[in-house]
Amino acid sequence: MKTRETFQEVLRRGVVIPASPLALTAARRLDERRQRGLWRYYAAAGAGGIAVGVHTTQFEIRDPKHGLLRPVLELAAEEMTRLDAHRRAPLVRIAGLCGRTPQADAEARLAADLGYHAGLVSLAALAQASEDDLLDHCRAVARTIPLVGFYLQPAVGGRVLPYSFWRRFARIERAVAVKIAPFNRYRTIDVVRAVAESGRQDIALYTGNDDSIVADLVTPFRFRAGGRPVERRIVGGLLGQWSVWTRKAVELLRRCHRLTAGGAAAPRDLLRLGAQLTDANAAVFDAANGFAGCIPGIHEVLRRQGLLAGTWCLDPAARLSPGQRREVDRVLAAYPHLADDNFVAAHRDEWLND
Repeated sequence: MKTRETFQEVLRRGVVIPASPLALTAARRLDERRQRGLWRYYAAAGAGGIAVGVHTTQFEIRDPKHGLLRPVLELAAEEMTRLDAHRRAPLVRIAGLCGRTPQADAEARLAADLGYHAGLVSLAALAQASEDDLLDHCRAVARTIPLVGFYLQPAVGGRVLPYSFWRRFARIERAVAVKIAPFNRYRTIDVVRAVAESGRQDIALYTGNDDSIVADLVTPFRFRAGGRPVERRIVGGLLGQWSVWTRKAVELLRRCHRLTAGGAAAPRDLLRLGAQLTDANAAVFDAANGFAGCIPGIHEVLRRQGLLAGTWCLDPAARLSPGQRREVDRVLAAYPHLADDNFVAAHRDEWLND
């Protein structure tokens, strides 16, 4: 009998990891039934992991007035344990880690105690820290839980992290992956080159660039290190975009894997699909308004599918931007093949009522 894969092996072969939204009632309380149903949808769709406590889960869960960080992480861990009982490979459990070192380490300890495999470390709270201080922060957190590095785009609170940072980050022994999400090709290449030239084959590269998903997944990144060519690929995605239409995301990743394994060039229809996905992402993520309606946009897609009851966020001011609903209408009409509505409709009641 084949030995069950480790979470590191799952990460390295490349999987779909949705960044989990938060299911709320109209009273802005945790909707446990729909939250569990959402995670069951991801597992049934073929996702290889779930990220919880990240931006899409709403940073406000950490606010003491809501007190939702532990309950949401506990609920997710419980549900993923239940789902793992019926899977050949474990769902990769990733917890978002925020704040300065004391807070991030406390969140890492909570996640580790609950059985999460790795922590996705946000550096947004260290906007003015030096590169040395950023790396000290990452090393401190890595002593508690394996680390997924995170290059977050500056437009939504990230900071520029140069090649030198990522080359040094790759020396952290418990670094297991990097989510590359600067929404910038130059900065994306900085990360891939740094990891490639470090010699670390065990650090998995994941796209978080929701605006260039297909391009990231089919590009062979080739550099020279030690006088020899070195090639790396981005093997999967940890994406807010993949928290919707997840079944189609799994099909897309499988197609990209087959293509790259055979060494074939990307066909025109796949490149066309990539552009369509970027257009759809612009509507869902509200790119026209600086991503202000990103989370409500994700909720709107899931609401239309009947997985969420509404678009409510913990912050009452977080809502769809003017015209955003029409943009979602437009891309759904233009690209119906991106949605997995039939799959959801066939199984939704089962996920919500099991």
